[in-house]
Amino acid sequence: MHADAGHYEFASDNTAGICPEAWAALQEANAQSAPSYGEDRWTWRVCDLIRELFETDCDVYFVFNGTAANALAIAQLCQSFQSIVCHEYSHLQTDECGAPEFFTKGSKLLLVGGADGKIDIAQVETVIAGQNELHSHKPRVISIAQATEFGTIYTRDEIAAIAEFAHTREMFLHVDGARFANAVASLNCAPKAITWEIGVDSLCFGGTKNGTAAGELVIFFNKEISREFDYRLKQAGQLGSKMRFLAAPWLGLLTDYVWLKNAQHANHAARRLADRLQAEAKIDIVPPVEANAVFVRISEQLACALRERGWHFYNFFEPDLYRLMCSWATTDQEIADFITDVCALNH
Repeated sequence: MHADAGHYEFASDNTAGICPEAWAALQEANAQSAPSYGEDRWTWRVCDLIRELFETDCDVYFVFNGTAANALAIAQLCQSFQSIVCHEYSHLQTDECGAPEFFTKGSKLLLVGGADGKIDIAQVETVIAGQNELHSHKPRVISIAQATEFGTIYTRDEIAAIAEFAHTREMFLHVDGARFANAVASLNCAPKAITWEIGVDSLCFGGTKNGTAAGELVIFFNKEISREFDYRLKQAGQLGSKMRFLAAPWLGLLTDYVWLKNAQHANHAARRLADRLQAEAKIDIVPPVEANAVFVRISEQLACALRERGWHFYNFFEPDLYRLMCSWATTDQEIADFITDVCALNH
């Protein structure tokens, strides 16, 4: 079988193509020459639209991918002798190849647990209490993912409590928002309501999983924090010379709330997939579906049989736990085809 043969519809929301609006905006940006290094009208317009979306004057920067977004944002907040508190199953810990430690030049990740991918604030307090003298890394940042690696969503009150906890200890709150659009769609709230309005200091706003080809936003809600971040981006190889090609697809997403419609579609598709798996195939869904991820408990035998039929998906965290992701492009027919194969093979 060729490496790219088979069904990748549920492997990841990274496997979907560019959404039509982002593609059209990219084509329009390619029709002429333009100033480089972010001095183009697309970059400026996207930054203005982000400020309008969040209803505040914030600093907005473009990077190529989520690893750069998270690692560089945290490096801006945290010195080498300081530490970052995050969930033990966070992307920072499991999927960034040590980038946070590398770009901070030595900061330590302090890992805590918590149900369904959300940090347990009591565990955070215990971990921080153990870092109380000069021989320990000084806690400086709490990082949460919204949505989490388990597809769960922090409520406004949960984020506010974490922010208050952080700020009373002179710490920053960073949000890995690779799927921030899905969280907003799930909570049906204004973006400001779960960010700066309740104390979030920095947000990495993901575009790749929402319909762009590449390009994430690093947003600082306090401009003092972001001072000289542009130099950090340049040093890390994240200053695009043809920046308009990172910005233009975002213009497609931000016009007429395409970013939100894409996320709503992905979330609704995940809910339909989960409902049909439960009702028709009697498959257990854990935890509850809150964004665009569906976690299922199935046997290794069933997983192998589905893969033999060409379906690609990932095992996550536990031997019998598998993740199915929906995207802006997921169709009812793809869901139906998958359900048909699951029911046929699930004896």
